[in-house]
Amino acid sequence: MQPSTLSGSGLSDLCAQRASRMAASEIRELLKILERPGLISFAGGIPDPALFDVEAFRTAYAGALARPEAAAAALQYSTSEGYLPLRRWIAAHMARSGVDCTPDNILITSGSQQAIELIGKLFIDEGDTLLTAAPTYLGALQAFAPNGPRYDTLGDNVTAAVHRARAEAAGSRVKLIYLVPDFANPSGDTLSLAERARIVDMAAELGCLIVEDGAYTALRYGGEELPPIAALDARRAGSVDAGRTLYCGTFSKTLSPALRVGWICGPRETMQRLTLAKQAADLHSATINQVAMHAVAEACYDDRVAAARHQYRIRRDAMLAALDRHAPPGMDWTRPDGGLFVWVTLPPGVDGRRLLKRAIEEANIAFVPGRAFFAEEPQDNTLRLSFSLADPARIETGMERLCDLIRSEVAALRAVPDAVPA
Repeated sequence: MQPSTLSGSGLSDLCAQRASRMAASEIRELLKILERPGLISFAGGIPDPALFDVEAFRTAYAGALARPEAAAAALQYSTSEGYLPLRRWIAAHMARSGVDCTPDNILITSGSQQAIELIGKLFIDEGDTLLTAAPTYLGALQAFAPNGPRYDTLGDNVTAAVHRARAEAAGSRVKLIYLVPDFANPSGDTLSLAERARIVDMAAELGCLIVEDGAYTALRYGGEELPPIAALDARRAGSVDAGRTLYCGTFSKTLSPALRVGWICGPRETMQRLTLAKQAADLHSATINQVAMHAVAEACYDDRVAAARHQYRIRRDAMLAALDRHAPPGMDWTRPDGGLFVWVTLPPGVDGRRLLKRAIEEANIAFVPGRAFFAEEPQDNTLRLSFSLADPARIETGMERLCDLIRSEVAALRAVPDAVPA
C-alpha cells in the first residue's frame, strides 16, 4: 500500500505551484507588535480611528435593520456587481473627477486589495510583463505574484519601444501597467499631468491595460488637483467603455477600512468578466456593509474627507519639520502633497531591516523597511514612514529617536574599514 500523502510532511507537498509565490506582508507582520506598550508606530498606513464617524455608522446599520423588508434585503445574498444605490453613488463620484460612467461600469469589491487581486487573475498569465514604479505598493506585488508575472520598471527615459523589446527578449509581452498616481504608497510621489498623459499614450502603443490605484487620491493637502488617468484615457478613447484603464477605488482611507468596501471602474465588457471572477471568489461583498457604506457616504463623505485632510496635513507637516531638524547628513526623504507616507533614503550602507530591529528594541518605534516595495533590484537603504496614527508630539519624539539611531549606524559603519559603499 502506498503511504498517505497527508502523513508525515502534512499538506505542504499538496500545495499548488503558485502557492510558493505567496509571501507574508512585512506590513501585516509588523501590525502584530503595535500593541506593545509605548510603541510609536510609523508602520502601517492605518487611518486614525478618531476620524471615523461612529454615530453615522451606528445610524446607518440601525436604518438598514429598521424595517422587516429592508433588514431581509440587507442580511440576504445579493448581486455580485454590488448594491445598486452604492454603485450609483460611486458613478457620480467618479464623474465629478472627470470619469463619466454609469453603475454598469462599477463593480463593488472587498476593498481595493481584492480589486487588484481579481484583475491579476483575469489578465495575468505566467511570464506576462507588468510595468510598475520602483518602489511600488507591496500589496499589489503580493496580489499579482501567484500569477507568475515578470516585472519591468517604469522610468522617465524608458519608451514603450524599449519596454516591448525587453519583454520580447524574455519571450513575454507587456500586459499591464500598475500605478498609484496620487501620493503613492510607499513613495508619496504624485504623477504630473504630463506623466499621466504619457502613461495613457504608452498603454495605447503597447496595447496593454492600465491599473490605476486611487486609494489615496482624496487625501490631498497641497498642490493642484489632477484628473485621474482613467479620465485622460476615456477622453482619448472617446468613452470609459472604449478605454483601457481600470480604476481601483476604496472607502478604507476616508470612511472606514473594516467594512472592506472598494470598487473597480472600467469598461462594461471588462466589468462583466471581473464580475465572474468576483462570483468565484466570494459571491459578493457583504450586503449590509454596502448598504451602510452607501448611507454614510450620502450623509457625510465630503465632511469626513475634509476632516481627514485637516488632521493628516498637520501630521505630515510635523514629520517633515522633525526630519528637517533631526536628520543626519546623507539622509533624504520625499515631501508628499497628500496621502499617508514619507519615503526615506538612508545614508549608504545603512540597512532598513537591521535598523528596524534596533528601532523596536532600543527606541520602541516601528516603520517599514523599504526592501519589500521593490519588484526587482531592492534597495536596502530605504524605509517608509506613515504619519497617520501619531500626533505631532509623538512624531517629534519618534523622529528624534530614529534619526539618533541612524546617526549611530553611520558612525558604526565608518568605524569599520570598507563598510560604507562608495
